[in-house]
Amino acid sequence: MRFFTFAAPSRFYALAGRLIPWLWVATIGLTLAGLYIGFFVAPTDATQGDAYRIIFIHVPAAWMSMVLYLVMAGWAVVGWAFKARLASMVARAIAPTGAMFTFVALWTGAFWGKPTWGAWWVWDARLTSELILLFLYLGYIALVESIDEQKRADNAGALLALIGAINIPIIYFSVKWWNTLHQGATISMTAAPKMASTMLTAMLVMTLACWAYAFAVVFMRTRAIVLERESDADWVIALQRHHTGDRT
Repeated sequence: MRFFTFAAPSRFYALAGRLIPWLWVATIGLTLAGLYIGFFVAPTDATQGDAYRIIFIHVPAAWMSMVLYLVMAGWAVVGWAFKARLASMVARAIAPTGAMFTFVALWTGAFWGKPTWGAWWVWDARLTSELILLFLYLGYIALVESIDEQKRADNAGALLALIGAINIPIIYFSVKWWNTLHQGATISMTAAPKMASTMLTAMLVMTLACWAYAFAVVFMRTRAIVLERESDADWVIALQRHHTGDRT
């Protein structure tokens, strides 16, 4: 008895193809709206001045870096445990996007840290654990690409992703567990926001923009991986013939 049934690659390919244009529209619209609110409507911070506005890029990127790693690890483990081919493909597709968001979080954090702390980088607990997250993403990508046999590569990647997931709570709770320069959370599920409503709106809109972007690029990358792995499948051959105009 099968306890888990995952969509066939052919169904995913078709569905993702229909969703991708709408996701790009949402990405562009939400990004423009979020940047406008954050950089032109939100008030100047009383303590940090206009330098704080980098948080409208930094914070959503940091959130995405952590959430995408958990999603990547989750799909990788599903592919490993249930032999769900598409799950492993999705995990591979997520990794570069997660690494990109991690790099953006570190890069924008440096621009925020210079006027705030007087240094581009400090070996702060949260910064260091976020840097480790980038190495975990890059390690996962390097590992799965270095093994020729796809099944072995997917299983090895799933193991690394699962072990690396322990770093996510370390990042999140680092400001509580250690004496750190990094400020605590300004948004909590159990307390009122510590920022003006306009600032909060900008941050949430930018977060939605990041999600739309992540879905768009992950779907595009997964479709490419599907075509590569399923190149011998009848539906892929038929699709290629359709695009080339070959009806024979």
